[in-house]
Amino acid sequence: MDPTQNPSPTVPPPEPPGLNSALARNIQALSERHRRDEQNAPLQEKLAAAVTAFTGSMTFVYVHLAILAVWVGANVGLIPWIPRFDRTFVILATAASVEAIFLSTFVLISQNRAARAADRRADLDLQINLLTEHEVTRLIQLTTAIADKLDIHESRDPALDELRKDVAPEVVLDTLEATKD
Repeated sequence: MDPTQNPSPTVPPPEPPGLNSALARNIQALSERHRRDEQNAPLQEKLAAAVTAFTGSMTFVYVHLAILAVWVGANVGLIPWIPRFDRTFVILATAASVEAIFLSTFVLISQNRAARAADRRADLDLQINLLTEHEVTRLIQLTTAIADKLDIHESRDPALDELRKDVAPEVVLDTLEATKD
């Protein structure tokens, strides 16, 4: 058998191939939300994202290498048809410093936007996790009640008492904060 046909020797591909419909819907909804957020971003954020994207590219590096090579070449006399204009390279140093100030500002703007998006995703994750925790707790309660009704001995396992309790997120946060002190 050709190993490229089935990359995993122990797990066959899913049947039918593709995603669960709920997962596909979720991916579509999140993609749409991301697209809408990008469209609705203020002009300043779009500009900062574009500048950051360009300055983080190899094209930016190549352009700067070319400018630097011409600048240095002209000012040390290697390019005779361009007169020397910055013999001490003070103008170059000043321009590079000002550029660094602006570039770092654009990067910080982009990082702040990314941090806000990460915070929104973390909030979504937390809400989904809390909902899932509540649903699982309720399922344990219902399953235990059914097991009690059917007189299944495992329903009296003391470990289930702990699992049947709803998690109070504020208590968990208070406990975490108390342990950090």
